[in-house]
Amino acid sequence: MSAPLQHQLHSRIELAAQMLGLPLTPDQLERLALELTPWVKARLAEQADAHAAAAPIAYAVVPTMARPVKAMTGMETTRYAGCVSRVGLDVDLDSPAATLAAKVRRQPDAVATEVPDAHTLAVTVRPSSLPAWRWWLSSLSVDLASVQTRGTAVIATGRRHGVTVQLRGEGVPALLSDKAAARLAGFLSGEVR
Repeated sequence: MSAPLQHQLHSRIELAAQMLGLPLTPDQLERLALELTPWVKARLAEQADAHAAAAPIAYAVVPTMARPVKAMTGMETTRYAGCVSRVGLDVDLDSPAATLAAKVRRQPDAVATEVPDAHTLAVTVRPSSLPAWRWWLSSLSVDLASVQTRGTAVIATGRRHGVTVQLRGEGVPALLSDKAAARLAGFLSGEVR
């Protein structure tokens, strides 16, 4: 039994009884607190589980992957929650590209990051909306002239903190197909057809 929780519950039941004018004795208050503590503890655990399932992952590291998998291509591959990270075996993890990749992969839209050298980063994202795609373009300092559509993805190149960033947005053409939303987000100008 959780003694601090039981004491908190006892004081709140006592306050409620006083406010409502309920004729409860101290023994009855104690018994109520004792009987309700397991139920309240279970409800708090359910709420914590629901919150943990809905909350964004702060660091996105999956604990089951204790060691990175070494690929035959000279890249070290690590799987994170919803994101695959590949880093060249000769790349220092404190290099500008590796540092930027670590920041990028914390974002929920990030699907993959690849750092072939200390100053190059490839990022694959799956944005859920046009504002999310705009955020990626802005945060990675993408030159809008470099944006190209290729099939179901959009690719672009930017430069951030001395790192050349190759950005791939999966599913972005589908987001841009809603011309009214694209115009509102500033991706298209002129009339909606």
